[in-house]
Amino acid sequence: MGLEHLVLGISLGIEKNKIPEVLMKPIPHSENNIQSFLGFSQYYRKHIKDFASIARALYRLLDKYTVFEMTFDRVKAFESWRQALTTTPLLVMPDFKLPFKLYIDASGDGLGAALHQIQITNEKPVEGPICFIFRKIRPTEARC
Repeated sequence: MGLEHLVLGISLGIEKNKIPEVLMKPIPHSENNIQSFLGFSQYYRKHIKDFASIARALYRLLDKYTVFEMTFDRVKAFESWRQALTTTPLLVMPDFKLPFKLYIDASGDGLGAALHQIQITNEKPVEGPICFIFRKIRPTEARC
């Protein structure tokens, strides 16, 4: 199973006919299931706002000294991530003649940013996301 990108003029999104496949994915019951789902989802991380925050509980299942257990928080994270994959916004294709807006955020767990651009659609200015980026804080950075 794989999602695919749908290109609509100046927007990029996930093909809607692939969404039922995502919704039917069962809750992972093994480390292999988690790895498969996380790998599958990585391709669409730029579409998902707060991707790192949503995925944190699932990535912790892959830590070397973590016992695999689908706790309430992990099931909730899986459900949130699955929902995020099915409700992603259309990404705007950048127009390098127009200005960009960069929104940034940081917490004790990660760093995130959203690149947006205001474009004229039907003679109205519309702000749309170009991409969302994020990463976890590294252990050495967390000690600072």
